[in-house]
Amino acid sequence: MSFLDRSARALFLTDLVKGLKLTFSYSFKPKATINYPYEKGPLSPRFRGEHALRRYSNGEERCIACKLCEAVCPALAITIEAEPRADGSRRTTRYDIDMTKCIYCGLCQEACPVDAIVEGPNFEFATETREELMYDKAKLLSNGDRWEREIAANLAADAPYR
Repeated sequence: MSFLDRSARALFLTDLVKGLKLTFSYSFKPKATINYPYEKGPLSPRFRGEHALRRYSNGEERCIACKLCEAVCPALAITIEAEPRADGSRRTTRYDIDMTKCIYCGLCQEACPVDAIVEGPNFEFATETREELMYDKAKLLSNGDRWEREIAANLAADAPYR
């Protein structure tokens, strides 16, 4: 056995011991994975999930039909139709989002002057058909009603950085 063989074998054994030591040290630490359907990881306040239309505290919808979100959408996923009301303000009669086109860029949320359209905290909205991904005004308002507490908390947490 030559000197080179002995030094190579010693180096191999040293590396092997270091590797085993590292492996065993991780076996006593808490697990890094979560059991997904039953455990959920934390989400950032800036997470962009399922879209929602918000209402004011008196129940009136926030959208003033300025159509800025429709104009800024790079995927052309938003369609808005509006008409004036008796008091002179404008409100939407149709607010549709084609979620198959949406790229979740968040530009619609940034462009909205009254925080009417937001991307909420829901990331679990799988469907069986494409038609279910065509969101109309009623679906968007129901999303807003369902997620309002989380949406308001996320907007408040992100406010210092906006």
